[in-house]
Amino acid sequence: MLAARAVTVGITLISVARTMTSVAATTSSETPGLHAAASRDAHADSPLQRLERLFAVPGYNPNRVNDLLLLRPDTHGQTDTKPKEKSSNRHVMFFHGDIQNFQEDMALQPEGAQWLSWSLEQVALTLGRRFPDRYVWVVRASHMYLHKFSCYHNFVESNMFGAPEHSLYSPDFGAFLHLRALLSHGMERANLPHPVQPQGGADSIPSGFSLTLVGFSKGCVVLNQMVYELAGARADPRLSHFVKHISDMYWLDGGHPGGSETWVTNKRALKELASSGVSIHAHVTPYEVCDPMRAWVGREHGLFIKILEEFGACPSKRLHFEDETPSIENHFRVIQEF
Repeated sequence: MLAARAVTVGITLISVARTMTSVAATTSSETPGLHAAASRDAHADSPLQRLERLFAVPGYNPNRVNDLLLLRPDTHGQTDTKPKEKSSNRHVMFFHGDIQNFQEDMALQPEGAQWLSWSLEQVALTLGRRFPDRYVWVVRASHMYLHKFSCYHNFVESNMFGAPEHSLYSPDFGAFLHLRALLSHGMERANLPHPVQPQGGADSIPSGFSLTLVGFSKGCVVLNQMVYELAGARADPRLSHFVKHISDMYWLDGGHPGGSETWVTNKRALKELASSGVSIHAHVTPYEVCDPMRAWVGREHGLFIKILEEFGACPSKRLHFEDETPSIENHFRVIQEF
């Protein structure tokens, strides 16, 4: 089925390939460790000094690894201990789109320089300004096909272009299981206080812990998979308490090269999301939802919002850059504007 989808969206892939610049072909590094991504001349209180790379962090299965980029909260100049205590267990996890990679990997490509302002490091700093009191985690896709197509195989079954094949919750393999273990091991690797435990009930979740999930473009396939898994995860005692601490989910201009399921439209899955207590946010641009070559994206986005509202949810929604010409630049800019 996935192979058939890849054929049917050939025109889309060609147009994307022509427009987007390439990044270095890369998979998660096999060498674990912690790397400070600070520039040589950065000041002591520079946000760059708070950026750290964690390579090959394992998830639920030791063979399923992702590189993580961590931006610690800005505590410079704080004198009151209460804000520190309040923010100590608040986290944001971001899933990037196609072409985005570590800055030096993007710079290796002759045409990559024009998109360096959307490297994973720059996105982390942008999110740090949006969520200044939280730990910001950027999850690098485990594989980049043809130097540009982000593939989140560790979270959702996907074809080589990263188009997903969504499925219901599995107690042995799933996005929530991988997410929790990945965050837990990342917190331990970064020596953060009171880490989430990779498994367990209420006593395995530290006091004050909260999690915000942000998907951009292709990265939204991870959030979509979690929506399909939500009913099973809430019923599983290993995950139910963890799921309760997910406060917000942000969809930022979701898109992928498949011919459908860019947005979740399954009523049963969306009914579960509407009743979960998670705050839902959908920010889009004309680049994705107004493209006549991919008209289903806009239709699915509309259904996503409509069905959630029918079930009593109040998703926040916004169409950015409505009066501007659709462009990849504006597609990326939604990361700054949401």
